[in-house]
Amino acid sequence: MRITLSSVLVDDQQKALDFYTGQLGFEKKQDIPMGEFRWLSVTAAGEADGPELLLEPNQFPPAKTYQAALYEAGIPATSLASSDVRADYERLSGLGVSFKSEPFDAGGTTLAIFDDTCGNLIQIHQA
Repeated sequence: MRITLSSVLVDDQQKALDFYTGQLGFEKKQDIPMGEFRWLSVTAAGEADGPELLLEPNQFPPAKTYQAALYEAGIPATSLASSDVRADYERLSGLGVSFKSEPFDAGGTTLAIFDDTCGNLIQIHQA
């Protein structure tokens, strides 16, 4: 088995797409109308066949509660790999991304946490 799709709850799919592509540098993979919402996913730039991150609407009330509880507790909704967390921190900060922490060492792994503007804290990590 392998991971090909994971999701993150978002409060606004278009805002999420704009952030994940415009600021984080991901590329749109799928954009399929599904009634009021969309099957909307992104992949890492240059990795069209790589794992997809689904930007999933949080319209189900328990999903909103779960998302808000994670955020309020300071728990990232997911973690993204980085080859250089400190360089990504500087680059993304320069693009206006709001970090909740500067890069820090967590026992051999460098981490930083930012707000995705869509209701989530996202961690970037470098082993």
